[in-house]
Amino acid sequence: MRSKFLPKLSLSELVKLQEENQTEAIFEQLVLPLHEELYKQQDFSFIETLSPGQELLLRYDYVRMQVLQGGFIQLIQNGYINLLLAMPDMLKQVGAPDMAQLLDDVLRVYTLNKDELSKETSVEEFAKLYQEFTEFEDLDARFAAAHPAAEKAIVAYALRFPDEFIEL
Repeated sequence: MRSKFLPKLSLSELVKLQEENQTEAIFEQLVLPLHEELYKQQDFSFIETLSPGQELLLRYDYVRMQVLQGGFIQLIQNGYINLLLAMPDMLKQVGAPDMAQLLDDVLRVYTLNKDELSKETSVEEFAKLYQEFTEFEDLDARFAAAHPAAEKAIVAYALRFPDEFIEL
């Protein structure tokens, strides 16, 4: 699907950043306009108007921010678990199979413990989830280790198919 929202970014600038091995800077330049438009629209259905690559970029950024800050338990408690559902297949398509498998593993643990992990919690109950569900420690560590390669794969995909991400 062709995106209805294509920000105006310089492809040559993105390629230059790639040559300088500035993957994170490219990622940020690509995702920032998506966040700005989402904020402007104040409607998460905006994601449905994006190309598959843009959708992955935005989903991945939300997941990255949550998990690197407070782990998958924070992601779940903040109501972002649904972002993961389509991501394993999307990540495989862009060449990030390790992250795809990791998110599939997270979804498996979540499904087995959905009732306990999805309920509203007080600050104290939230803190206890980290002690109760120690399997997330390994998943969080795996995410931190796999994140650079996944981000690099997403950026490489974006630069291979720039018309899916920016106005040319």
